[in-house]
Amino acid sequence: METALKFVIYMIIGFCAQMIDGTMGMAYGVSCRTFLKTTGVPAALASALTHLSEVPTTLASGISHMKLKNVDKKLLLKLMIPGVVGGVIGAYLLTNKGDFLEPFIDVYLIVMGGIIISKAFSKKEKPPEEPGAYVYPLGLVGGFCDAAGGGGWGPIVTSTMVATGYDVKRTIGTVNTAEFVVTMAETVAFIPVLAGEFLQYAEMVLAIVIGGVIAAPLAAVLCKKLPSKPLLGIVGTLIILLNIWNLAKYFGAV
Repeated sequence: METALKFVIYMIIGFCAQMIDGTMGMAYGVSCRTFLKTTGVPAALASALTHLSEVPTTLASGISHMKLKNVDKKLLLKLMIPGVVGGVIGAYLLTNKGDFLEPFIDVYLIVMGGIIISKAFSKKEKPPEEPGAYVYPLGLVGGFCDAAGGGGWGPIVTSTMVATGYDVKRTIGTVNTAEFVVTMAETVAFIPVLAGEFLQYAEMVLAIVIGGVIAAPLAAVLCKKLPSKPLLGIVGTLIILLNIWNLAKYFGAV
């Protein structure tokens, strides 16, 4: 009975993480990695297991967003290719020495969250802007931080693109779809970390995957249905709260 209860709890965690990620374009990695670390899983292994569980969930999410036409196919390639490069580099360089970057990334994301919220309350309706050449380095940095920090692709890429004026729903759908390929590359790079350790956590990962796959199509529909302005407000608030919490943890305040 205890084993069955744990399995259900892990499923719920995967479901909730993917509902947030598929609707808001971020926080799956942050949620799962945080949970795994609280159970005593080492940082590098927690990141590897998180990305392994993300492979099927991001696939399901990407297919759902493509069916609902939330994806900009031209932008998809521009994000995927540098994202894969950054992700593989980040996976290989993942050590405790990378921790010093975390507060700088958190502060950057809090600023982005504030800009997004300001757009939610803006009375001027501007047509969505087309993303410029910045998407290439953005994908590179997003992939690197995602692998090195166990999460960061969505918060960094989604928040920056929305803050610079790109359509919020197409941003979320495209970033989620690109994440599948980026996650695949990162997971392959993490194979040395997973070797010999995976079986110990296989049941946990399976439960998280099942919950995430169930949530993926529901989250994509919710993203499509939500009005843009409230969605901007929710995304911005989520970014700020998550990163204030991360800063507090980094400096030992919580």
